[in-house]
Amino acid sequence: MQVSDMRALRAIYTQHRLLKPTTTTHKSLPNPSLISFQSLQNPTFSRHFHSTGHLRRPGEPNSTPGDEEPRPVWSVFARSPATPKASITSGGGESGSENEMGPSSLVSAVSEIEKGKADRSVGKVKSGTGSVSGASKSGKGKVKTSWVCSDCGEAHGQWMGRCRSCGQYNTLKQFSERNDGGKASGIGVSEKVRSWLPRGEDQPVPLSDVNRGISWKDRRIPLHGTFGKEVATVLGGGIVPGSLVLIGGDPGVGKSTLVLQIAALIAEGHELGKASRVLYVSGEESIEQIGSRADRMGIETEDLFLYSSTDIEDIFEKSQSIAPQALIVDSIQTVYLKGMAGSPGGIVQVKECTSQLLHFAKRTNIPVFLIGHVNKSGEIAGPRVLEHIVDSVLYMEGEKHSSCRLLRSVKNRFGSTDELGVFEMSQSGLQAVSNPGGMFLGEQFSDSEYLAGIAVAVTMDGSRSFLIEIQALCVSGQAVLQQVNGIQAGRASMIISVLAKQAGLKLQENAIYLNVVSGVMLKETAGDLAIAAAICSSFLEFPIPNSTAFIGEIGLCGELRPVSAMDKRINTVAKLGYKTCIVPKSTEKSLRGTPGFEDMKIIGCKNLKEVINNVFRSN
Repeated sequence: MQVSDMRALRAIYTQHRLLKPTTTTHKSLPNPSLISFQSLQNPTFSRHFHSTGHLRRPGEPNSTPGDEEPRPVWSVFARSPATPKASITSGGGESGSENEMGPSSLVSAVSEIEKGKADRSVGKVKSGTGSVSGASKSGKGKVKTSWVCSDCGEAHGQWMGRCRSCGQYNTLKQFSERNDGGKASGIGVSEKVRSWLPRGEDQPVPLSDVNRGISWKDRRIPLHGTFGKEVATVLGGGIVPGSLVLIGGDPGVGKSTLVLQIAALIAEGHELGKASRVLYVSGEESIEQIGSRADRMGIETEDLFLYSSTDIEDIFEKSQSIAPQALIVDSIQTVYLKGMAGSPGGIVQVKECTSQLLHFAKRTNIPVFLIGHVNKSGEIAGPRVLEHIVDSVLYMEGEKHSSCRLLRSVKNRFGSTDELGVFEMSQSGLQAVSNPGGMFLGEQFSDSEYLAGIAVAVTMDGSRSFLIEIQALCVSGQAVLQQVNGIQAGRASMIISVLAKQAGLKLQENAIYLNVVSGVMLKETAGDLAIAAAICSSFLEFPIPNSTAFIGEIGLCGELRPVSAMDKRINTVAKLGYKTCIVPKSTEKSLRGTPGFEDMKIIGCKNLKEVINNVFRSN
């Protein structure tokens, strides 16, 4: 039985309960089978329920072969003079009178019967098939409540402490969605905005036709200057037209400063040969605040347009009138799409707004930059599907007490994710670092006795190699303890134990302190050899020469193991003027014949004992 049948039966049953049935025979009607209902509240009000047709069987009197008798149609009508009679033909059509009832009258009639109103009228109900015409309610749709994970976007029927999809705790948020009977409400932009968006290809296009006559440089928007080249390297060679780039980072790290400088470079258009318009839309700041920051940074271009709005459709309309070369939205958590459930920043709003911006970018071939907030775990706030929708995801990293900023590529459909941009925050904005390999090194003095306990390690972050200083301090006669900063505590304890066991150093009665200069966190195993060298230097009170660097991993047996990208590490060491590099024995032969390493003295060692004999000995 269908839902419409149930509603019709419920309406008849409700009427039967509210009215007092009395069976009478009316002389005016040819059929004596008539049931009359009289209201208890209003005695003068009555209803009559009768059959307007009779289904004849073959063989009955007055039946001729070939005659098609109509199906019986039941009607409910009032005899009250104040209520006009509703007549419905047996064929299901309307008789054309003013008092006749159409299918739409059943919708209001069922609602009135359920509310207990006296004046009600019911449309037609077809017998035989059990279908009801227009049996849906006239009120609003039902509200569907679900619990959605804020990290991965998985929907659950009830609240749970842990998401079944991603396994995170306390991430389920309640979400209510109204079902309007199948009507699409609020999905997509309005027809007014959609009318001027160019249409895509209706038919598949061969790959040879797509790439014909287009070079690699034509697919990129170049950025000039040292800052622009650093950003272009992270993006894979430049900005791809029609791409959607998401930039995330902690509050105050410099996301708005970064996109404002990118917008200024595109607007100036030095590499393009002409200026290009750029639209910067902010939902967090006013245009006066953005203008004040641009004035402090020395940005004076006239083709950079500022606008403050949080409505996606309004942003698209302004983009149509300006026709920009690039669009910047700050931030995705502040904009909203009309008709969608939830407030700006919610799971549904963030997902739908990002989808519409992606659609806008692909249809107009305009690159769009989005700024995203991060949650307490350091990930971009909103559903995890947000990072899947966009083309590139960049993270801005940096410590509050340091001016160094790192732009890291986490996802890039147009380039490698190993690229890393290194910047320094200044009063005039972000400045590219000319020599990123030695930015974490401190000033050293070869004639100072305080250099004991300092060693230089070479680490890799993406495709960039950095030299960092590791400091160690061994103090005897104190309580045995270990204090480490910037180094994993478990890794430090293992290296100290290997030195005591395999190298024969009496470190059991010493308090050991380890520190990484500039607040850098050492996560790579390539710094193991430098940690061990710093501890040996402090324990033996023997300074390490300034021109010596260490690369290698230490095993539990005291052996030295090779690490990845040895040629890039040695190249960075040579550029910074270092003369000696201690490496594992297995990589010594392959590195000695490399061009550019002729002035570099590469010493290969098998274990920690050989390192101590080569480094800590008198000339």
